[in-house]
Amino acid sequence: MNGEHLIRLCVPVCARRAGELKPALERAAALGDIVELRLDCLAASELAVLQPELKALLREHARPSILTLRPAQEGGQREIDNLTRIIFWTQFFSGEPPPNACADIELDLALYFQERERDGHGVLDWPRVICSHHDFTSAPSDLTKLYERMSATPARIMKIAVMAADLTGCLPLFSLLDRARDEGRQLIAVAMGAAGILTRILGPSRGSYLTYGALDLEHQTAPGQISAAQLRELYRLERLDRGAMITGLIGSPVAHSVSPQMHNAAFKALDLNAVYLPLEVQNLKEFVLRMAHPRTRELGWNLRGLSVTAPHKSAVMEQLDWVETSAREIGAVNTVVADDEGLRGFNTDVKAFIGVLKEKLGTLGGARCAVIGAGGVARAALWGLQQEGARATVFARDVERAKPLAEKFGADCDALADARFEGFDAVVNTTPLGTRGPLESLSPASAEQLRGARLAYDLVYNPAVTQFMREAQRAGCATTNGLPMLVAQAAAQFALWTGLKAPVELMREAARSAIAASLSNVVDQQATES
Repeated sequence: MNGEHLIRLCVPVCARRAGELKPALERAAALGDIVELRLDCLAASELAVLQPELKALLREHARPSILTLRPAQEGGQREIDNLTRIIFWTQFFSGEPPPNACADIELDLALYFQERERDGHGVLDWPRVICSHHDFTSAPSDLTKLYERMSATPARIMKIAVMAADLTGCLPLFSLLDRARDEGRQLIAVAMGAAGILTRILGPSRGSYLTYGALDLEHQTAPGQISAAQLRELYRLERLDRGAMITGLIGSPVAHSVSPQMHNAAFKALDLNAVYLPLEVQNLKEFVLRMAHPRTRELGWNLRGLSVTAPHKSAVMEQLDWVETSAREIGAVNTVVADDEGLRGFNTDVKAFIGVLKEKLGTLGGARCAVIGAGGVARAALWGLQQEGARATVFARDVERAKPLAEKFGADCDALADARFEGFDAVVNTTPLGTRGPLESLSPASAEQLRGARLAYDLVYNPAVTQFMREAQRAGCATTNGLPMLVAQAAAQFALWTGLKAPVELMREAARSAIAASLSNVVDQQATES
């Protein structure tokens, strides 16, 4: 029980055959507080087989259940005409429905049944009804009018699920949750898509009647839906209340990051009422104005800190009240601290990057270091190397574009295609080549190029062993990946946000486990597809 609101986790079941429902229900019941039966997932013939046994099945089932027969235009798995829906719900509510079951009925049908009731043909048991609306393409321009139409029905619970194009698309839904609470109404409010994850995690603590969590990542029933296990274990759904400390990663995309695993593991270890969220942000300026800055934000949440990743590391500086000198010289901020005074920017990447190099090489004064790439990560690396007195050379495909960056930080510049790294103390890959996914098989340098270098340092951390590292090992180089830097910069962020020492080893293990799990998911998916 949350201090302000009962936290309910609903797990949808989308079985294709009637015979698969019972085991799926049992699995869902073990994960959630409520189970949703997506009957639109069944073929018409399978639904006909199930219907005579449905009420008995629900009576045997221990958890409260929500029945859904959703039409295709509202996200259903097949075309279902209005007459079929009307007949189904009329039959379901005839006799005595199971006491632990309720019906999710779309607004158009709820209005139809309401009109029939006015004519003296009452059918629905309205205290068992969720009146819902789903839009899988966008959000209506005026959700308030939609809410008012739904609240005019006798349904006990309302549900609004719409697509969010950006994180600020969650704001109208949180506003409606506040209104429903003030009016004593029950509302489920969900923003779908990657940008809507915020509503799935924070919605219950802000009054949403329930939130949905998938059986697993292979059984998502809506875009952006995360698993029930993640909601409970990673985001600690039951622990969060309206005053929870909020931190998160802003960027696009952010779904691949293991930062939530690291920071949430640290919050759990220290028993903090805090959460770290993936925050999909396209329009940075609007996000800062409407959600982040304490003087202008429209959401009353306890936002305390942000990690910043591509493409916002440089652009975010213009939105901050203060930026530390080193971050300003680098031209990138990866950490924001929010307090009553405003937003302050830091760069924890550089210290983490240099720390790993010092651990491997000792002093960097006079060390020869090759930096492959000329993007934002390279800027931070070059600034740090300059401060340490190292002799850096930038290697890039486009030398002319890279020269201004190299000159800014007192480094030489050379073409990557012709590079030979013999005699370099460290060769640092700052490009995304080798990252899990389409770039995984690529390396910015070959074994022949790397032969004679002392250390190959790949800032990619997933996979744990990259193609660049394999080439370096064949060349006889020592290697390290980006995980130590990732953990070190995250630990520094944690300290800035909380004032507490981060549990570094625990965060490292959480990151390793998340990376291993992502590999396992890829292998399972490939096996399924083959």
